[in-house]
Amino acid sequence: MSIGGPSGAGEAPASVPAMAPESPLGPLADLAREAALAAGTLIRAAGRGVAPEEKATHDYVTAVDRAAEEAIRGVLGRGAPAIPVLGEEGGGPDAAPELWVVDPLDGTANFVHGFPAVGVSIALVRDGRPVVGVVHAPFLGETYRAVRGAGASVEREDGVSPLVVSDRPPSRAIASTGLPFRRRDALPRFLATFERVFGAIEDIRRPGAAALDLAWVAAGVFDAYFELGLAPWDVAAGGLLVEEAGGRVTDWSGGDGWVTGEILAGNPAVHAALLGLV
Repeated sequence: MSIGGPSGAGEAPASVPAMAPESPLGPLADLAREAALAAGTLIRAAGRGVAPEEKATHDYVTAVDRAAEEAIRGVLGRGAPAIPVLGEEGGGPDAAPELWVVDPLDGTANFVHGFPAVGVSIALVRDGRPVVGVVHAPFLGETYRAVRGAGASVEREDGVSPLVVSDRPPSRAIASTGLPFRRRDALPRFLATFERVFGAIEDIRRPGAAALDLAWVAAGVFDAYFELGLAPWDVAAGGLLVEEAGGRVTDWSGGDGWVTGEILAGNPAVHAALLGLV
């Protein structure tokens, strides 16, 4: 199964049927898609060779991250001015009854090094739960989106398809993960977890962009994803994609606190098998 179109594929078509016309959240999903595509256009235009700044050890930001977030804030502000924005680069309120949660360029290290696993992640969170999620992969020509209770889809140059998680068993599963580079103190715990998970499944991958890891679980490319030390903008949109594609998403204790900190996502069988190992 191909993860996406060929590297360098164009932006998604400008017009697509509403995600869920029967849902009142459909117009907000369309707005999030518009904002993600605007950011993706800037990211693609910048190309490679952008000089990074180091926010913290091995944690990069570029002028493109900031410009992409400004573009997103502009689109969201025009379309839904009453909803505040929490962005990775520009900050915002930590809590509100309704809140856009934005990562304008997920996988900045990948972007700096010319690796195309780069995403734009936008979620609408209500009362602590994501209800709209959009993840756009500008170098792969893919746009994923979900509305709570109305399913999830992926949009490519050849059209729009529903997302459904895989049905592979744990013995044939491939999981994705990410190293806790922001929390080096958690590395021993992570490595012990990695060893247990690796012993129970077929293999593990590390693409380096949490939002895309989750989108690919929703698409059935990966069968599970686990990581710790994450922020809401890393996982809010992607986690909703997995849930709406028929998967299960929890924290490492099996609770619903996955929007901050630890996350385990997967098809139901693989999630159940890994929950006792993380």
